[in-house]
Amino acid sequence: MLPQSEGSLHENLAFKYRVYRPETRNGDTMVLMHGSGQDETSLVPFASKIAPNATLIAVRGRVVQDGSTRWYRRLTPVSFDQQDIRSEAKAFAGFLKQVAQEYKFDPKRTTFLGYSNGANLINAVMMLYPDLVQQAVLLRSMPVLRESTEANLANARVLTVSGASDQLYAPYASALEDLLRSHGARVEARSIKSDHGLGKDDVRVVSEWLSGGATAQLKNN
Repeated sequence: MLPQSEGSLHENLAFKYRVYRPETRNGDTMVLMHGSGQDETSLVPFASKIAPNATLIAVRGRVVQDGSTRWYRRLTPVSFDQQDIRSEAKAFAGFLKQVAQEYKFDPKRTTFLGYSNGANLINAVMMLYPDLVQQAVLLRSMPVLRESTEANLANARVLTVSGASDQLYAPYASALEDLLRSHGARVEARSIKSDHGLGKDDVRVVSEWLSGGATAQLKNN
């Protein structure tokens, strides 16, 4: 059963978004960032399976290229407009601070869930604004920034999930993992029997990882 939406699409901030609240909430928040050609509703069914008691903030990328909604402009399937990435990452960082204040969610209990293009913007935001993302699930992702940064990701916990037969992004999976680890992030990297699309194995892997994180947090408290 999907969580109940607050209502219509919110258009009061830099990015359009929807908020979904389950009947029973546990204080967790999940920020959803869709893939190319999708919209803010695309990851809601997936997120509802892996985090049924979390409030979902589903955001829509604001770049439209060749008729597809995206988070930044691409030059080829695996090379991207660097200025646009930085511009959209900056706008998203500002949006995130505003929406966090409006909905009063706890950054320490917030997971960023991104798929493909959306996951790529998340890892760019982590590199450029390292204090904003403390927990992230990056599905079918690759590094997109060409220039290195001095980001300190010691407080970040990340799950990357690549598809073994994903000919587009799988070749870049290890580079993303190495990048995040080199900046101090705690990274669990998983490769599953899949192509670029999402399936039941993604639900299982992400659910297990989220459950493990919750268990570790309880032990630390």
